[in-house]
Amino acid sequence: MSVTKNLKANIKNDFEFVRQSEQHPSVQHEPTNAVDRLWSEYRELFSGWDDLTLARWLSQTLSQLQGRSWRMSHPLVAAYRLAAQTAAQKHIWSQRLVTPPNPYLLAECCRAPLLPLLTRDAGESGLICMHCNASCVPMETVMTQCQPVIDWAKEYSTHHAIAHWDDAERRRVRDYDKSYQRAASKSELLLARLGLEIAPKLLEHYPAVVWEDQDECLQVLPEDVRTGLDR
Repeated sequence: MSVTKNLKANIKNDFEFVRQSEQHPSVQHEPTNAVDRLWSEYRELFSGWDDLTLARWLSQTLSQLQGRSWRMSHPLVAAYRLAAQTAAQKHIWSQRLVTPPNPYLLAECCRAPLLPLLTRDAGESGLICMHCNASCVPMETVMTQCQPVIDWAKEYSTHHAIAHWDDAERRRVRDYDKSYQRAASKSELLLARLGLEIAPKLLEHYPAVVWEDQDECLQVLPEDVRTGLDR
């Protein structure tokens, strides 16, 4: 498996862990397969840094992320996420070694700079913290700030649900495979709309936003989500 495919596979596993950790906050991420072990190896780079170096890198990278909405598959975002997870384990932000760049506020969940992740679960979980995986902006707040996020999540859930139909539900349609493929195609379009139209609206409230650009259940990969603005 190539490094690129390893990264994509781990992004899938990592964000499934996010969803599990929302339901079971005490769960810790343990390497469970070859991809997880590889990702842990990547994380060792940041684990080897002293606290001040790590804090400075995080702060500098937040400045680079500022002012844009980012795919969660973007290499810079992936690197930041690795560093942020290491920082959370070492309680870097609570040490106040550096001042977070303006205008980042502190997240109530972990007191790290607020860098929200917009996922398909926003209608239920709100926005997710890129540092600790907890819900950092509740759904009610998101609804007040940007109702289109909630409307998008509701529409998306109807298509995503097809991937989880049980046998009885599948028998109700003539050709489940076609229904699944249509749902996947719709997912690609809706995720592209998330990146093009919905996520940028949140920049009125946050310095930077990360948005989910894949759906492992419908086998939609980041390269399937075409925004025309890929960097």
